[in-house]
Amino acid sequence: MPTIKTSPNFFSQTNSQQLQNIKRVTDYLWEQYGAKCYVVGGAVRDHLLGQECNDYDIECFGISVEDFESAMHYLGGQGVGKSFFVYKYKEIDFSLPRLETKVGTGHKGFEVTLAKKEKEASKRRDFTVNALMYDIQNEEILDFWQGLDDLENRILRVVDKSSFTEDSLRVLRAMQFAARLGFKVESESCRLCQNIRLDDLPKERIFREFEKMFRASYLHYGLYYLFALGIANQLFGEEISKGNFIQLGRVLQKSQKCFMEKLRPYYFLFISRNYFKTDIHKILESIGAPNSYYKKVTDVALPVKVTCTFVARQSLKEPIMEYAGNWHPEVIRIAKSLNVWDSVFDRGVTPTELLEEGFSGKALGEELERRTEQKIKELKEKVL
Repeated sequence: MPTIKTSPNFFSQTNSQQLQNIKRVTDYLWEQYGAKCYVVGGAVRDHLLGQECNDYDIECFGISVEDFESAMHYLGGQGVGKSFFVYKYKEIDFSLPRLETKVGTGHKGFEVTLAKKEKEASKRRDFTVNALMYDIQNEEILDFWQGLDDLENRILRVVDKSSFTEDSLRVLRAMQFAARLGFKVESESCRLCQNIRLDDLPKERIFREFEKMFRASYLHYGLYYLFALGIANQLFGEEISKGNFIQLGRVLQKSQKCFMEKLRPYYFLFISRNYFKTDIHKILESIGAPNSYYKKVTDVALPVKVTCTFVARQSLKEPIMEYAGNWHPEVIRIAKSLNVWDSVFDRGVTPTELLEEGFSGKALGEELERRTEQKIKELKEKVL
């Protein structure tokens, strides 16, 4: 029997239109077919953590495939996964509960069958905190795997060892969930992850999980499990020294208060460049990062020795608010003093104007550099 927690206010923070869409489908399935509907996955976890959630997955029990498809067609749902019995209605996923059995290699090598009971359906989830189910009709949360306890203790624990090891992507999910939630991976689950090979994963799926980690609120947790689960070593051969690991973790933890939201995906790798031995281009290639990461992370100077000259030169092409090193307090201070936080550095002259003055070729470049230095010196004196 599951642990049951009443939750009459589960949808209290849900958008009224979205709640209306949920109720329309679930009421229809219950009234016409006696189908029980449950919110599953991260939405239940996030509700209990007090976090806003508008991304709902709903599983429908006690209805045949034929009746489910007929009902969803009648309601206007769009099929998005025939073999997985998934329909989308107004951005909400409705599906039949399923079991997945590994029958081949890769992330698509699964045979999917219907599950009849709530417990067997929840058993396929990765971690106990993601296996919680909310019974919409009875307004109750069902917990078959002690997920409520793990949620309270901020722990990620594997639900079922055998099914967990069948999907190597779950190792990366452990890393990004730890970083997003600030949870620890339970020791036995950690050892299980360490023994799972990651070489069957396509790069687009790898990057999807890394990007979630890069955007997370607990980057030092992401850093810890990047190494503790063996991910860094498997994907790009990185082994960090204890000293560098501790120092990098502190920088990540401390600097987050200065992060700008639009640059959040880039800070982790930009800062880590100064502590990792592996070339940043190899890391980006190994995780399948898009071109925007190369532009923001690789060919940009690190804020190691921050001076007026460094900040001014860094802002020649773009304002400092666009620079991934703008988390550094001294970079922020100097940029705002030089008025280059939200605008580029004004040299006081353009190459075109120097051409009109008679400069060309090498002489033009040298004069542009001389005028740039002169302008920096003038601004530096004002700031100091």
